[in-house]
Amino acid sequence: MRRTVFDEDHESFRQTLRAFIETKVAPVYDEWYAAGQVPRDFYYELGGLGVFGIRVPEEFGGAGSDTHKIQAVLLEETARAGVQFGGSGAHVLLSLPYITMLATEEQKQRWLPKFVSGEEMWALAMTEPGTGSDLAGMKTTAKRSEDGTHYVLNGAKTFITGGVHADRVIVCARTSAVREDDRRHGISLFAVDTRAEGYSAGRKLDKLGLKVSDTAELAFVDVKVPMEDLLGEENKGFSYLGRNLPSERWGIAHNAYAQAAAAVRFAQLYVQARTVFGKPVASFQNTKFELAACQAEVDAAEAVTDRALIALDAGELTSAEAASAKLFCTEVAHRVIDRCLQLHGGYGFMSEYPIARLYADNRVNRIYGGTSEVMKMIIARSMGL
Repeated sequence: MRRTVFDEDHESFRQTLRAFIETKVAPVYDEWYAAGQVPRDFYYELGGLGVFGIRVPEEFGGAGSDTHKIQAVLLEETARAGVQFGGSGAHVLLSLPYITMLATEEQKQRWLPKFVSGEEMWALAMTEPGTGSDLAGMKTTAKRSEDGTHYVLNGAKTFITGGVHADRVIVCARTSAVREDDRRHGISLFAVDTRAEGYSAGRKLDKLGLKVSDTAELAFVDVKVPMEDLLGEENKGFSYLGRNLPSERWGIAHNAYAQAAAAVRFAQLYVQARTVFGKPVASFQNTKFELAACQAEVDAAEAVTDRALIALDAGELTSAEAASAKLFCTEVAHRVIDRCLQLHGGYGFMSEYPIARLYADNRVNRIYGGTSEVMKMIIARSMGL
């Protein structure tokens, strides 16, 4: 079936990005993998390529596009090459929607030009050591100063993607106590300057996968946050978070689909080159059947995530639909990547092979952005169950 979601401009960007990966990323990627993060200067290169400004209005240095299709191409091409772009996903897919939706004109003038160029990298800090999917249970607080000029931020966050290199972090914190009738009340969002006194990024977390994507623990001890760095209205943060979850979950779904497609590509190349019992592994019926079954699942995931992408661009993707796409695509990727690793035999267990790294990277898809179990709860609720 012919894929119709992308036009000539998207495919032109795909070729530019593929060439960029082949010349700028692939030759040094093993060094990044060993270091556990990309060099900070790499983000300036992505900024120069225009990756950060696609959905930023032209008056702030961006392209002014209203589509997520360029981000979809980026997810597909990085997965195809078996590489990652560090914390750039948190910068664009997680952080940017809050700026464009909530920032005042003054804030946009102050933040977006540096966002586009890569001079200021952003991250989003929601999760805390004691609260994962239950965001209403967060303990980090932000109290107004007596003179009303700033907030005083105290608390901690964990599992923050892009947290090591971040120059600003959108921090979710309690500005009011929990109400008995509404646990979600009292959360606000702040664009916190990481250079502020009392702010610290702790150890870079050692993860099972996503080795090149820096993930940090953050701590706030009496951090002064200027009033002008409040993002949106006070105490309405939870509703803001809910508005952006569909786009975040679509991103995870599309990335999972792209990883599954890449796994099939890696496995197909491997079994055609690998010889066992005097024959190419690709010649055995089991190999053909396994790859055929995997391809069928990838085709289904592609249809689901493309449909979600179209709905997202139209502003019509519901929370339940995003949850359904995330659940389906991440479960497909889990099955497909596992089967493709099996076709590699012992070499599939070696980290030098892309399939092994992909296997580890994929596992978090069913956890972050809301676990698969939470996705099922959202879908069931939409069914009236």
